[in-house]
Amino acid sequence: MIEVKIDQSTVEQICREEVQKRLDKAEFDMVMWDKNELVRRTCMSWSSIQRTFFYEKDFPKVKLGGKWYFPAEQATQFLLNYLDRFKGE
Repeated sequence: MIEVKIDQSTVEQICREEVQKRLDKAEFDMVMWDKNELVRRTCMSWSSIQRTFFYEKDFPKVKLGGKWYFPAEQATQFLLNYLDRFKGE
């Protein structure tokens, strides 16, 4: 009979690290998001985005021609910080 023992915490840590690597790569494959991508990533409607955080002075955005663009990494960090402000409310 063969008996295998696995350290559960080590397996969980390895899994977390691998998942994070893939998330990091997937999240920042795009340099810029457009309005539709921002809507998709936040799971919010465009009007909700405009009502909640679009006009915040720190929200990273640039208008080129008639279209808004959002730097992916900076927008992600802004959104995470924005959500942190409302924890526990």
